[in-house]
Order: sequence, then structure tokens, then C-alpha cells
Amino acid sequence: MAIPPPPGPERSEGPYPPAAQGPYQGPYQGPYQVWGQGYSPYNRPAPVNGLAIVALVLGILCFLPAVGLVLGIVALAQIRKRGERGKGLAVGGMVMSSLGLALLVLAVATGGVSDFWDGFKGGVNDSARTGTVFSLRKGDCFDEPGDSSKSVAVHVDKVPCAGRHHAEVIANFAMSGAGYPGRGSLRDVADAKCRTFERAYAMDAWAVPDDVRLYHFIPTRDSWNLGRHSIICMLESGDGKSGLKGSLRKDGFTLNADQFAYLQAVDTLDVALRAAPAATHVDDDLRGYKEWATSVSVALDDEAHLLRGHGWFPAAEKPVATLVDDVEASREEWTKAAAATDADTFSAHFEKGLKLIDPRGTVTARKVLGLTTTPPSNDGGGGSRDNGGSGGGLEV
Repeated sequence: MAIPPPPGPERSEGPYPPAAQGPYQGPYQGPYQVWGQGYSPYNRPAPVNGLAIVALVLGILCFLPAVGLVLGIVALAQIRKRGERGKGLAVGGMVMSSLGLALLVLAVATGGVSDFWDGFKGGVNDSARTGTVFSLRKGDCFDEPGDSSKSVAVHVDKVPCAGRHHAEVIANFAMSGAGYPGRGSLRDVADAKCRTFERAYAMDAWAVPDDVRLYHFIPTRDSWNLGRHSIICMLESGDGKSGLKGSLRKDGFTLNADQFAYLQAVDTLDVALRAAPAATHVDDDLRGYKEWATSVSVALDDEAHLLRGHGWFPAAEKPVATLVDDVEASREEWTKAAAATDADTFSAHFEKGLKLIDPRGTVTARKVLGLTTTPPSNDGGGGSRDNGGSGGGLEV
């Protein structure tokens, strides 16, 4: 026997009215709502106020505390108005800025700011002035603290060259090689190269005081093993007490074109005159004196060509031309001395040639060119300043 189905809802018989159709209704409606562009099913958090962040940063750094306090107040007003986040940041910045402002007022009232600034300036000046010997560079002026007569030096105080100072650096060059060359070898190199650097740095030898001597720093074995291979050449006060005043630098960095051209020309002769034989009398080394005369004659010829080849300003043309005439006349005498067969003939031409290049004959040209016009008292005849070699040095 068939079991009848459970009773269901009563339904009416007859036709059913069609469901209402919208103008965009498709054949199937899914169970999920479709979100159009520009809408999101999730709630976005409110943005953090930018001024609140800035106020907190200024408060933490104690930088411009008054500004940090004002920005915190403005940030709170914007947060209330716009519904933004960051109230805690703004309040924290205001608190810390207020503390910083209070400390600043206290420091000003007690003079703490002035003390801090003075100490800061002093620290900067000390760090700029004080250093090791190895920090010295060409053109630096410095003092040696303590006993400058000791054989080993490490620390120096850099000072402005315009004021009183102990020494002035004329060159800083590095030695090559891995092994320590030895003290004697380093001193020989320093003596030779520092003399060359002196001529290039202080081209106007007349401007260098008579009591100034050439000095140098050479590395010790320990410094060498640490990679410090520099030799430092300097000019210093001869007595080590009175010091130098003003820079001794006279080179292409400080001279004008005419001054540089003149000093470059006369340096050619100065170098040759310094190479005189060691023998006191011509009779003792006639051959050596004749070779020397030949080199001086060549140097005089080079000097004349350099002086004639430069385009001088009008006021300098005549005194320089007169100087060139003397140089060429002197060259003829030195050439004759180089060809002499006996000491008397050599001496006669040597004396005439030397007289024609007397330093006092260059004073007029020097004055017009704006160079020093007082010859050094130890002048050797050609305007050079030769104190017999390097004054020695210290190990560093």
C-alpha cells in the first residue's frame, strides 16, 4: 500500500503571475552582492596626522622646542576637525617640547649656552690646530710643543702663517720601497730633495731671513713599519725661539707672472754658482774651477734667453734689458775663464764676470717687479741664499 506524502503547504491552483523583471536583471542572480568600482567591503582606518609626527620628532630631538610645541597644538586641532589619528603623538611631542623649552630658558638664564658654545669652539679649534707630524702638508705653519731640541717629534700645533710660528712646511713627499732604508740614507735623500723643494717654494731667496734654516722630519723604523714613509721638509727659525712671521712662500701660487718669470730665470744661475769647487784656491783645482766656469757660462746664457723671451710690462722692460746686457757681458768673461790655461788668467776673467752679476745691479729690476730689494748678508754673489746645506732634522 502506498504511503501518502506528508502534507505540504497549500498552494492555489491556477496561473502564477510572472516575477517582476528589472531592466538590467540577467538570467541568474548569485547570492553575493557585486561591488562597483570605488567601493570597498572593508572599513579603511583614518590617516595619521602629519604634524603630530613632526611634533613628536622635534620633541625627541629637543630641536626647536618652541616649534615642536606649536605644531603639537595645531595637530590636535586638525585631528579633532578631520577625525585623523595621532593624538598621542601630538601630546607626546608637546610634552617633550615643553621640557626642552624649559631647559633652554634655564640654560640662557644661567649662562650655560655661552659656556657650551665656547667649549664647542675651543674643541673645534684644538682639533683643527693640533695633530701629528704626519698630518702636515705643504704650506702649513706650526709650532712644536715642548722641547723642540729632542731627537724624536710626534705632535705639532698647526697655526696661521700670518702670526708668529716655529716652522713652515715646504714639501711632503713619500719614499718608495718596502724595507726601512736606514737613518743615514733617509737623511741623505732629505738633504738633497729638501734643498730642491726650498728653491721651488721660496723662489725669492732674498725674502728669506738670514737666520732661517732648512729642516726636515724623517720616519723612524717603527713609523716606517707602520706604513708612514713620508719625509717632511720645512723652513724654521734658526734660533728656535724668535719664530717666523708671515709665510715664506714665493712660488707660482703667490707670485704674479712677471715675478715668477724673473725668479725662474735667475734661479738657473743661482744653482750653477752653488756648485763651486770645494778647493779654496784656484791653484789647488784649476780643472775643477774651469769646469765650474763652463757650467756658470751656460747658466748665464740660459738666464739671458729666459729674460729676453718674456713679455714684460712697460715699466719693467728697460731695467730688465739693462740686466740682460750685464748677464751677457758676464757670460763672455766666464767663457774666457773656462778656457784659461793658468790660475792667474782664470782669476782675472772670473773677477770681471762676477762683478757684472753683482746682486746690487738687480735691485732696480727687483723694485719695479715688486720683489725684495735687500740682498741677504750671506749672499754668494749671484743672489742666492746658501747656508751650506740642510740644518738637519728630526725622526718621527
